[in-house]
Amino acid sequence: MRTLITLFLITVLAAAGWAAWQIYAPVTPPANTSILLRSGYSTRRIAVELKKAGVIRSVFAFRLWQAVRHNRSLKAGEYLFDHPATLPQVEDRIARGDIYFHVVTIPEGYTIFDIAKAIEDAGLGSSQDFLQVAQTRTKLIADLAPEAKSLEGYLFPNTYQFTRTQTLEEMAAEMVHQFRQVAQQIGLNADVQRTVTMASIVEKETAAPEERPQVASVYYNRLRLKMALDADPSVIYAELLAGAYTGSLHHADLAVASPYNTYRYPGLPPGPIANPGRGALEAALHPATTHFLYFVSNGNGHHWFARNLEEHNRNVTAYRHALGLR
Repeated sequence: MRTLITLFLITVLAAAGWAAWQIYAPVTPPANTSILLRSGYSTRRIAVELKKAGVIRSVFAFRLWQAVRHNRSLKAGEYLFDHPATLPQVEDRIARGDIYFHVVTIPEGYTIFDIAKAIEDAGLGSSQDFLQVAQTRTKLIADLAPEAKSLEGYLFPNTYQFTRTQTLEEMAAEMVHQFRQVAQQIGLNADVQRTVTMASIVEKETAAPEERPQVASVYYNRLRLKMALDADPSVIYAELLAGAYTGSLHHADLAVASPYNTYRYPGLPPGPIANPGRGALEAALHPATTHFLYFVSNGNGHHWFARNLEEHNRNVTAYRHALGLR
C-alpha cells in the first residue's frame, strides 16, 4: 500500500511539475510570429493555432489554464509575438484584445492607386482587390457626391491603424468617414464633387500651403473665362486610369483622349484626380481673390504667378535660366 501511495504522489508531483513547466516557463516564439485569430474560433482552435506557431507548448495546458480562469472570453484579431512569454501572459493578451495594428500612412495627394499599393505593402490585402473596392463602392459617399465615379478624392489622407480582421471595404469606409468629419469641420456641404475635384488638382500642383489659395484662384479664373485648365496632373491621372503612365509626362501625352485630360476637354475633369488634404480642400472652398491665370515653378518649391501670357512667358524664361537652360 505504501508503495502505491508513493507512486501516486510521485505521479501527482510529476504531473504538477509538468503542468507548471508548460504554463509558467516562458516560450520563445520564432521571430515576429503573427497569428490571426478569427471571430468564432473555439478555445481549442485558438490553442491549436498558438501551438502550431510555437507560442505555447501544449494545447491541453492552455485549455486547462482557461478553465482555471473561468473560460474568460478571448478576442479575435491578429497578434504579434516577438519576445518570450509564459502561457498566462499569452492568454492574458488575447483576453485583453491586445491586437496588432498595421499602420498605413496616406500622404496628401495620394491616388487610389497609391493607396492600394500602401494597403498591399502593409500586408492587409492585394492592391487589385482594394482598387476594386475604391472603384465600385461609391455608395459610401453617394449622399454627398452622388455623381462620384469612384472613391477617388474621398479617401482622406491620414495615418490609419488597420487589422487583418477588417475587410478592405471597412478600411475604405474608415477613410471616407475621416473625409466626412473634415468636410463637416470646414463647412463643405454643397458642390462637394466640384470642390473636391478642384482641391485634388490644387493638391497635385503645389506642396506649399501658402500657395494653395492662389493656385485655386488660377483655375477658378480659367473656368470663369472658359479657358482650358491645362493641368498636367489631370493628364497623368488619365494615363493612370488607362494603365499607360510611364512615370513622366511627354508632349504627346497631352493629346490623350480622356475626359480627365484638361488640355483637350474644357472645364473640370469628371471627378477628383487624387485625395486632397484639409489645406487643399480649404483652398478650393476659399480661393484667393486674384487675376492670375498662369503659374510656373520658380525652381525652389514655389511658383511665380502671372495675370497674362506675357508675364507668364517672362516667368518661364526666368525658370529656364534658373535651371541653366536656354
